[in-house]
Amino acid sequence: MATKINENTELSMPIRNLIAMVVGAAIGTWAYFGIIERLNSIENKIILIEADLKQNTEFRIKFPRGELGLTASDQEQNMLIEHISSQFEKLQDQADGGKLPHDQQQALTISFLTKRINNIEAQIEKMRNGQRGN
Repeated sequence: MATKINENTELSMPIRNLIAMVVGAAIGTWAYFGIIERLNSIENKIILIEADLKQNTEFRIKFPRGELGLTASDQEQNMLIEHISSQFEKLQDQADGGKLPHDQQQALTISFLTKRINNIEAQIEKMRNGQRGN
């Protein structure tokens, strides 16, 4: 004989079995969503790591080639090198022409001392000539 099941069908079951089924379903649902959340978290981390890895690889390849530009400290160093290079060229030109500031001072000192030595030699010569004449 076929049993008809409808909304008025009664089912007799101990309450502890009903509570166990509800608690089991709740724990199963909680565990399912916990696992899904963990998988999503790991997937997001992998996506971020892949993006960082791609940028790092691009930087590692392009930076030494100079395709990514220079850092601020590199730009500052290049500016200082250019400035020092221009100063060196000016000093080189002055040295080649004998016009270094230090050379000019030495030239004036040498000129002054040469005049003094010539005057002293002239005076010594006069004194020698004066002693010979006596």
